[in-house]
Parts: sequence; structure tokens; C-alpha cells
Amino acid sequence: MPVPLFLRPSQARDPRRPAVRSGPAVKALAGGLLVAAFTAQALGALLPDVPLLLAATAGSLAAEGALYRWQRGMLSLFAKSHADVTVRHVLRDLLLVVGLLRLGEQHRETVYAPLVAGLLACYALHCAIQAVSVLVRRTRTLPVVTRNIDVSALRLSPAPPALLRRPGHRLLVFGLPATGGLLATVATDLPVCGAAGLAVSLLLSLAGLGVLLVRLLPGRRPAGEQEVLDWFDAWLAAYRPTVGLYFSGGASSAYQANMWLEPLAKLGGQPVVVLRERFMVQKLAATDVPVVCLPKVSTLMRLEHSTLEVLIHPSNSGKTSQVLRIPTIRHAFVNHGESDKLSSCNPYAKAYDEVWVAGPAARERYALAEVGIEDKDVVEIGRPQLDAVLPYAGPPAGAFTTVLYAPTWEGWDGNPGNTSVVAAGENLVRALLADPGVRLLYKPHPLTGSVDPRARAADLRIRQLIRAANRERSGPRPPAPAELASWSAQLERLTATAGRAGADQVERMLAQPAPEPGRAAAVARAAAGWDEAYWASLPAWEHRIVTEARPALYSCFNRADLLISDVSSVISDFLASGKPYAVANTSGLSEEAFRVAFPTVAAATVLTPDAAGVPGLLEAVRQPEKDAFAAARAELALRLLGPAEPPAQERFGAAVERLRAAAREHRARMAGRLGAESRGRAAGLPAQRREQAPAGPAGRG
Repeated sequence: MPVPLFLRPSQARDPRRPAVRSGPAVKALAGGLLVAAFTAQALGALLPDVPLLLAATAGSLAAEGALYRWQRGMLSLFAKSHADVTVRHVLRDLLLVVGLLRLGEQHRETVYAPLVAGLLACYALHCAIQAVSVLVRRTRTLPVVTRNIDVSALRLSPAPPALLRRPGHRLLVFGLPATGGLLATVATDLPVCGAAGLAVSLLLSLAGLGVLLVRLLPGRRPAGEQEVLDWFDAWLAAYRPTVGLYFSGGASSAYQANMWLEPLAKLGGQPVVVLRERFMVQKLAATDVPVVCLPKVSTLMRLEHSTLEVLIHPSNSGKTSQVLRIPTIRHAFVNHGESDKLSSCNPYAKAYDEVWVAGPAARERYALAEVGIEDKDVVEIGRPQLDAVLPYAGPPAGAFTTVLYAPTWEGWDGNPGNTSVVAAGENLVRALLADPGVRLLYKPHPLTGSVDPRARAADLRIRQLIRAANRERSGPRPPAPAELASWSAQLERLTATAGRAGADQVERMLAQPAPEPGRAAAVARAAAGWDEAYWASLPAWEHRIVTEARPALYSCFNRADLLISDVSSVISDFLASGKPYAVANTSGLSEEAFRVAFPTVAAATVLTPDAAGVPGLLEAVRQPEKDAFAAARAELALRLLGPAEPPAQERFGAAVERLRAAAREHRARMAGRLGAESRGRAAGLPAQRREQAPAGPAGRG
């Protein structure tokens, strides 16, 4: 089965416990407390009023800690307002100094002057640490980032403590003794308290500076840029990659690459994953395939002289054009799903050598779209990922009918028909929850609400409806899921990529060498075990909001008796199960026009935004003799996904091998032409004659 995205250890939690969200009122209150504490501290310093100054300073420190622990979003808001943790700490200390000077008589100013000088020294050391920290970070920013590759030759080392790399938090922690000492001096009028606190802060800062300076010694630095590039060239020559997955995208788009990792791993030859964004290295799901991230175009171009012959592309991005410039590699667009949306016949696809689709419907879609894709360049390979989808096994056997509502997102074009969440989502969910025999699984698209705030708001309201419905239900619960915890621990051990909390990219590279043989099989077994334990741990009557990486979409397919979705690749993939599905029509078209416009709806029940058809749909699911679309689904699955034989993975592999052969033939022709030019130059032929000189059999074509 496909390996799903796995939670990092820091994200793991009880799957039955809903995530806690903080409302705007809570955030405003938390931020207001910090602002009020600083205002009170300013009043205490200017009046002067010792109790108020002490209480307000302690209150601001407590509010700072509370915000860091529970309301980090407010800290980001403060930072955007140029009031980050560094500014707040400087202001806090400044107000304490003002308070000391206001409290002390004129003859005491000379006593407090050394304290001010010590405080300035602390800030000077903070600036020095920050400068050295930047230098250390630059030495640890390598031109190539890897996973599943032995990088012991690059002299990598664990990252410096995270505190030393975060200026605001470093200043807060290292400056806390100084702040405490100044507070004690305000309370007791004993300068020695402030001096002691400042001394501790200075020692901490000096120690931190020393730790970073050691990292700049020649023997402690990682390999330099040219050394890393030379190592990368040597690795390419030794590994001899043949086919790769190329991917570039945002943090939330990793699922597009993840769905092709297992089909890639099953290919013959030497597969590799090529990424462009550094953060994406850790976003990829567990895989044994070597992963290389090449952020710079100049580094990417080194692939031209490698053995890499084919790159498959699951998405289009601005950086795709850069790799398409490499003439020695053949490129195939495989997409990350197929639907009737315009994105499934994007004109950009003509930039690739071939477009690989699931079945005949996609071939027809490109022909009808007239976007410049020639039919000879379209290859039907099926959907290799769908081996994990179980076939239809009859109507619901238990007391509950499991309905999966998996709407797509709103898209970039603002088309109201893209997603049903805004116009129909709440009505659909209410209609489903009104049936006591329904168990609802709600799995929204990861990008829901990323463009249209209305979609985000509707998604939140849908979740509230589901939680409210669960509170009104009751029944027996399975015992504590000990097996689930065991499988989770195994998965985290097998797939851990983040390392310790303070690890940077270099340390993660060091901690992720070539995997041990058999790890992929062990991950697949653990993933299957986790799925079984997860569903067994839930009561059959409980509705679920599925937003975490696990359970994966195909796992939800296997538990559902019915899918309700939008025009998207979700319904195409669900057809592999043979189960009933419905599509929400929020396009404004009539049902007849909707079916004509979107062929993937041909075997679906079409639901209007008011969800009036939900009761009849549920009746057809529970009584198969009333299902009018069973034969149509089988026919549509053949058109959308292609034949079952030969298997999609086999067809995918054949397409790769054929394109690899084309790449080798192209290289041979180019080598023949270059050889003819070299012979022409050696013979002293003029440039025009050289161009006309025959290239021989190897140079024709």
C-alpha cells in the first residue's frame, strides 16, 4: 500500500482528541495583557512607584512566557509590528534603568552607572553572538541537501544549540539574570544585586560566543561549497541515477510528490528524487529512494552530465522551466491527479516530452481542450497508486453507513464551482448528520481556505457541526488502543526525519544516511498495522474530522460506503473501488449541463447545494437494487483509469523504459554530431562545410 505522510514526533497526538484552536478574543486578550504590563511598567518607572514597577515587570515576563507557550501567533503579530522579542526585552531593561535613575538621589547616579555599563556590555555581546551566528549558519548552508545518502565525507556535525541561533530568545534567556538583578536592585536599593545578575548574563553570553567561535575553526566547519559540489558529482557518477521525480512547490503541496514515491521506488534502475526547496526535504513521506535538493540553478545543471535519463513531474511550478532546459533528460508530466478541471489539461503540459495519463478520458480531455498537446505525446499508464484501494464488497453490513465527504479546495481562479464547501458544505453535512444511521468522515483538502476566507470560515463551521453531533451521540467505546500506540512508535522510529528539536539541515543530512535494507517493507507493514489499529480504536457511531497525515485518503476510501466530493481527482481515484459516489453541483449549471461539462460525473448522483438528494442517495447505497449507476461506474472507471491488465505499475514502468530508450538515442545522436564537428575541425573544413558534412549513421534522425 502507498506509504502515507507521517507525523513528525513533535506533531504526534491522540488521534481521537480534536485540535484546540484559539479564537480572536483569546488572542486579543493575551496580547492586551502584555501591552498592559509594559504600560504599567512605564508608569512605575516614571512616577516612580517601586511596587508597581516590580509587579509590572514580573507581569510582563510572565505574559511573555504565556504567549510563547500558548499564543505564538500573537508573538508573530508583535514581530510584524516591529515589536519582536528583542525589542520587548530591550524596552523592559530600559524601563528598569529609568526606574533606578528616578528612584536614586543624585549622588547615587554614579553607583548605578556601572550597572548601565554592564547592561550595555550584555547587548554588545548579544550583537557579537548574532554576527558569529550568521557566519556559522552560512558555513552550514550547503549547495546540496540530501536524504537517504551517505554524507560522511562532508565532515558534517550536529547543529549549535538552537538558543544560540535565535537572537530574540537568546537575548531573553541570557538577559534574564540581568533583568532579575536589576529588579532586585529596584526592590532593595542594593547595586550588588544588579551587578551579580549582570555578571551571570555576561558569563552566559561569553560562553555562547565561545561555542559559536569554535564552529568557525577550519577543522570544525563542514565541507565548503566547491568540495560539496565535487562530492555531489562523484555521488552521481557512483550511483548512476536513471529515472527521477522532480518536484518544486510550497509546504502544503508535498502530498503531490508523496503519491508518486512508491511507484517510483518500484521501478527498475536507480531512482532519485530531485527537489528545489530546502524545507521540502523533510516534508516528503518515508521513502528509501535517495533525495537531493538542488536550490540553485547552477547546481541543478550538473544533472546534464549525469546518467539521469528521465524525470517525471507531478506538478507544474515556476522552477520547472529551469530543469526543462537540460537537453539530455526526457521529461514526462504525470500530474498529481486527474479531473475535469482546467488544471488537468494545462497548456504548460506541452513543454514536456510526453504527458502520462491514467486512461482514455484524459487523452480525450487534452484533445478537446486544444492546448497544443499532440495525441502521439499522450501515454496511458493508469494510476499505480490505486493498488491500495479495496474493491466494493457490498452494501453496509453494520448499523452505520460510513460517508466520506472529501471536498476539494477553492482553487486560484475563484470559480464558485471548484469547491462545495462554501455554497453546499454545511447543508450536506447537516443532511448527513440528520440520518441516525450515518457515520461521517470529513476530510477537507489541505489547501481549503488558503485563497478564499469564506472557504476557511465554512470549513470551521462544518467542523463545529460535526463536533456538536458527536456530543449528542453515545455508545460503547473500544478499550484504550495499546496497539495503536505501538504501531505509532514503530512508524515514528522508522520514518523519523526531523531529528532532535534543534537540528538544522546539515544535522538532519548526517542523521539520514542510506536506509537499511528492508526499511520500506517494514514501513509498509507498520502503516497497514496502524491503519487497522486506528479504525479499531474508534467507535462505529463516532463522526471523524480527518485532517492529519494519517489516516491517508485511500485508507478513508476503504472504510467508506459512499463518497461525496467535488469535480476533482478524488472521484476519479474513488472509482477504483466501484463504490457509489456523489458530486455536489455548485457551478450554477443545470444537472444535464453539469454532466456534459464534466464527464467524471457521468456515474455519480448529482447533489444540489440544498442537499435535498441526500436521503435518496443513502437509500440507494443501503439497497443496491436501487443503485442506478453501478454499471455506469464500471464503464467510467475503465475510461478514466484504463484497463486492469496489465497492472498500472507495470504500464508505468514500461513507459519509463521507453522514454529512457528515447533519451539514450538522443544522446547518441548528439554525440555523433559532436564527433562529426570535431573531425571537421581537425580536417580544417570551414564552418559552413562542417555544418553540411554528413554525420554518418549515428548522426541521422
